[in-house]
Amino acid sequence: MFGQAAEFQVTEYGAKGDGQTLNTKYIQDAIDAAARVHGTVVFKPGLYLTGALFLKSRVQFRVDEGVTVRAVANTADYPEMPTRVAGINMVWPAALINVYEQSNVRIFGRGVIDGNGKYWWDQYWALRKEYTPKGLRWASDYDAKRVRLIQVYKSSGVELRDLTLERSGFWTVHLCYSHDLRVDGITIRNNIGGRGPSTDGVDVDSSSHVVIERCDIENNDDAICMKAGRDADGLRVNIPTEYVTIRDCTVRVSAAGFTIGSETSGGIHHIDVSGLHVLAGVPRGILFKSARTRGGTVDQIQIRDVRLEGVAVPVSIQLNWNPQYSYATIPSGMTQVPEYWRILAEPVPLEKGLPHLRNVQILHLLSTQARRAFDVGGYPSDPIRDFRFDHVQIEAQTAGTIADASDWVFQHTEIRTADGSHIKLTDCHNIIGIKEQ
Repeated sequence: MFGQAAEFQVTEYGAKGDGQTLNTKYIQDAIDAAARVHGTVVFKPGLYLTGALFLKSRVQFRVDEGVTVRAVANTADYPEMPTRVAGINMVWPAALINVYEQSNVRIFGRGVIDGNGKYWWDQYWALRKEYTPKGLRWASDYDAKRVRLIQVYKSSGVELRDLTLERSGFWTVHLCYSHDLRVDGITIRNNIGGRGPSTDGVDVDSSSHVVIERCDIENNDDAICMKAGRDADGLRVNIPTEYVTIRDCTVRVSAAGFTIGSETSGGIHHIDVSGLHVLAGVPRGILFKSARTRGGTVDQIQIRDVRLEGVAVPVSIQLNWNPQYSYATIPSGMTQVPEYWRILAEPVPLEKGLPHLRNVQILHLLSTQARRAFDVGGYPSDPIRDFRFDHVQIEAQTAGTIADASDWVFQHTEIRTADGSHIKLTDCHNIIGIKEQ
């Protein structure tokens, strides 16, 4: 895809790596010049302050060791444009690095892309403090317009390789409405100078044919997450995430090692995860989450060769996830509200809103020092079906619960508990191969 290409040094277009000069125009000029001949944008060692940058087709953007590209802490430097945010199509500030309706773009190098996130984290927490008592927790993530680090939107043939990504204002790598993508060898460190809210690592959002490998992630929300739209808007768009391969990744700090949801509306299919290593302090190893207004089908998921060390709950399935966030209700008397509030609050009939979770295999999983082996809850009217566990070993304080499940098979599975408990089954049918309480 990428061969030898002419180099375009940003300093020749006026950029200065002094940590003070605002370089947006100069770097963008270098990008635009490189685009005319399918060239490579390069930097001399230094700290380059910039607003939103827009990469073009057939351009390589190389950030070498000794180079830091840092977001300027001013939302006005990120133009608002159509995108998807947490499952809703809306206008939102651009990311720091954008691949927007382009093809064959490579972002790589041993340098650092720094989101300068605390500026946006503080704004978010201030808004949450104001909104939550008003019953507006669900609106906080949309009204606090935080800048993502890298967005790939309606694009194809994009590769991210070897970079260190730090302090994202919001999601770190957002792959949305795109296909044929690779994220390889990325290091994510989002808890520098604080714990950034919603700083997901890599989000695959209604995209397909994606490979994520050899990544090392430390953040304050889901590390690697599959998404496909939220509620009425996600059901309307109806674009799945599918054919995603995740292998040989390490998760050090996050809300979960591997996550599906909570945005499931368009469906999530054919996901293969292997070689996942999740370290102590992560509350959930494998997490499926959705809500009764999300809808969508999640199926054909294989997760294998997983090692969890000190992860509190190895397997968690919550299909009524975080109700304060998941269910939008505009308070009585509020009439002058953004249009996207009305979209979020649009009712979804139950027959369309219940998510369906089917056909999941979890193979060769080893979990040590867990608190609870299972924490699973679905809907009695639509059980979580057709799970297979094979060669699973879990050491935990207690066994935990599985509710609303049907046709689960455990083979070569051992759950050792400090309190001697067995899994409590509630409204379950045809669960084969484990002792139950």
